[in-house]
Amino acid sequence: MIHWSVSPEIVDIGFIHLRWYGVLFASGIVIGFQIIHKLLLQEKVPEAKIEPMLTYVVVGTVIGARLGHVFFYEPEIFLADPIKILMIWQGGLASHGGVIGLCLALWIYARKMKLPYLWLLDRVCYPAALGSAFIRLGNLMNSEIIGRPTDLPWGFVFTRVDSLPRHPAQLYESFFYFGVFFLMRYLYKKTKYKNMPGVMLGVYLTSIFAFRFFIEFIKADQVAKEATMTLNIGQWLSIPTVAVGIFFWVRGLKKGEQKAYSGSLK
Repeated sequence: MIHWSVSPEIVDIGFIHLRWYGVLFASGIVIGFQIIHKLLLQEKVPEAKIEPMLTYVVVGTVIGARLGHVFFYEPEIFLADPIKILMIWQGGLASHGGVIGLCLALWIYARKMKLPYLWLLDRVCYPAALGSAFIRLGNLMNSEIIGRPTDLPWGFVFTRVDSLPRHPAQLYESFFYFGVFFLMRYLYKKTKYKNMPGVMLGVYLTSIFAFRFFIEFIKADQVAKEATMTLNIGQWLSIPTVAVGIFFWVRGLKKGEQKAYSGSLK
């Protein structure tokens, strides 16, 4: 058994509060942006069109993840005291909401920059898997999103939570998402899927959220009301997300390879 007692704080001095979760969250976004920046330059997207994307990604992801938690997991608490919606430092971000927020932000960005929307999503989902992996490592440092009790030899005792050995569900997800990142990298570089609009997006949504559906069976409940649910909130949200992924995957394969983007394509 592994006794996990790591503090979520890196630095906590006066007005300086630096947490592992924030560092890993930001690192995933920054590294992911560097990847997509290089990728879009190689595909002849002008530098001036690429630079503003980071702002859209950060704002869309954070707002979407926060509102996703508010409306999907604990609407009764936040509707009773709406000011708590702004208190992100107290926790509460939902990955499904983050995906929705990111997609909406990129839709606005794509329209403004006159870039093909589905083409853009096919490329952004490649580094997005890396960001998902970093976020789950942040959850590990926070001793949150923990698994159910287990007697397996690699069980973690999250001493900040209780004394029970549990599945390190955060690591399971993080390792899987790293795997999806390398899969997406291979598909982008070695196959024609990047020129089949929707296929890359479909692979990403289907793999990430199908795994999310099944991993939920060994995760502890996130909110009290899940104790009485046959499927928890994360699973119910994953079902339509997987369906959307399969739709774009199949649709893209049927349409086949399309004309590659050039700087003049609108």
